Amino acid sequence: MRESLSNEIESIMTVIGHNYDVVVREIILGRTGRKAAIIYIATIGDTNSINLNVLQPLMQMEATSEDSLSDRFKERVMQSTITLSEMMETDSRTVCIRNLLSGNTALMLEDISTYIILSTSNLEGRSIAEPTSESVVRGSREGFVEKISTNISLIRQRIKDPSFTMLQYHVGKRSERELVAAFIKDIANDQMVEEVCRRIELIDIDDAAESGFIEQFIEDNTFSPFPQVMNTERPDRVVSALMEGKVAILLDGTPFVLLVPVTFPMMLYSPEDSNERWLFSSLVRIMRYTLAVISLYLPSLYIAFISFHQGLIPTKLAISITSSREGVPFPTFVEAMMMELTIEILREAAIRLPKPIGQAIGMVGGLVIGQSAVQAGIVSPIMVIIVAVTAISSYTVPLYSAGIAIRMLRFFMMLASAMLGLYGIIMVSLLILSHLMKLKSFGTNYAGVYVHYRPTDWRDSIVKFPLKWLKNRQRLLEPKDNERLHIHETQVEGTGNEGSAE
Repeated sequence: MRESLSNEIESIMTVIGHNYDVVVREIILGRTGRKAAIIYIATIGDTNSINLNVLQPLMQMEATSEDSLSDRFKERVMQSTITLSEMMETDSRTVCIRNLLSGNTALMLEDISTYIILSTSNLEGRSIAEPTSESVVRGSREGFVEKISTNISLIRQRIKDPSFTMLQYHVGKRSERELVAAFIKDIANDQMVEEVCRRIELIDIDDAAESGFIEQFIEDNTFSPFPQVMNTERPDRVVSALMEGKVAILLDGTPFVLLVPVTFPMMLYSPEDSNERWLFSSLVRIMRYTLAVISLYLPSLYIAFISFHQGLIPTKLAISITSSREGVPFPTFVEAMMMELTIEILREAAIRLPKPIGQAIGMVGGLVIGQSAVQAGIVSPIMVIIVAVTAISSYTVPLYSAGIAIRMLRFFMMLASAMLGLYGIIMVSLLILSHLMKLKSFGTNYAGVYVHYRPTDWRDSIVKFPLKWLKNRQRLLEPKDNERLHIHETQVEGTGNEGSAE
């Protein structure tokens, strides 16, 4: 038997605090004469909906002969009195308080021991806008926002599959943020899904303010420079990953959705690759791989050739470089480190400042500092060119976190080349490759299709084959349903009647 309404209200208020925005209303349910109480937080609840759909119907209830039966009376309140579409019943005070803190309303009826939770949450949020971190020329302009319900609706709009499954969790002992693991049940590998859920259940933290907290808890190798979880603001990218058999992790309060498992080649794919024809997409991917290599190696190769292997440089080029470095007082390594650190400082300043000022700082800083440094004889013009090409190449990596990994490794590569020349570069390269070969993301090889020789998986790697040839999903993820598309006979024969049913 539950305590009296007054004692129950006091128990809840003791937990959530007697704050100014907590509303407690004790009422008489119309002509039934029974007492009830509602509690909600006005700043995050929909007061108009509560007045219209809860208080007004309850205070106009008519008396019936079955009002003395508590269960019948409760059913009448829930089924034919309150005009809200979403409500639930619970006998847990903890669950009741959690819902109150999420903006819902708790209804307590006299002599009835359970709580009725009414969905009246009205949390403010920004409208849907274009993603700022993953721009495309051809593709959707919709991006995720901070409200998880809006993000789920963006995914549901694109997936009408009844196998689409979502598992709900709450993370953060004090913040109680909603977290959802989403996957397509008859595609995703069961063992992989269980492993993702197990790692989520082990998260124990006061507040997971952003999905980056979740990423750091569930990643395989904490000390690896490579991101083992992909984050994205794009619903189309999430849907594409779900169709491949991956798991999406959505956290309330952040527009970044996590995708697992991932491979390093995935970091160099753009959602736009699927929207363009295979020839153009393949050329862009090859260029992206090349620029990623340039971004990693160019400064270190320059240091190695200038400091250790001058004989490998063509004579005319060597004379040109030597004349441009005349008067520079620093060794090549120091010169390169100064310029790279300057680029990193400008990049950080441009990100932290307001957008219009940030753009101006980036342009003015790059031009003025580069020009001034050359005129002062601190750095050579060719070093400015190398650092500029390296910086621009690093911006072509579609995923920001993957670009950070390459930036970090570039400094180690430069240090190794300054100490051992080309031998240092080769040694660091072998270390990176061996680490990539060993690294896994939720049981999947991080190096992706380059570890196991599966010719069908190579059709969508560096070179993207025509869409009609990509019949099967990559076996790397061991999906339950391997077939991605089916080619009709008329399409194979090229009769032009490609829309006809088989």
